[in-house]
Amino acid sequence: MERVIQALKRTDAEQRIPVLRMEMDYELLNLHEAMLAEDLEKMEQCKQKLAKLRQEMMLLEAYQTPLAGTKS
Repeated sequence: MERVIQALKRTDAEQRIPVLRMEMDYELLNLHEAMLAEDLEKMEQCKQKLAKLRQEMMLLEAYQTPLAGTKS
C-alpha cells in the first residue's frame, strides 16, 4: 500500500515541476521588469516569491530522486 501512495505522489510531483518552472520563468520576468523600473518594493516581492518557488522545486526534485538501495 505504501508503494502505491508513493507512486501517486511521484506522479503529482512530475506534473507540478513543469508548471513550477513556468512560474519561476514568469517571476524572473517580473523581477527583470522591476529592476529596469528600479522598483525596489516589487524587486523584493519577486525575490521572496522566487525563494518560495525555489524551495518547492528543491523539495519536489528531492522527492523524485530514488533512494539508494530501493527498487522502483
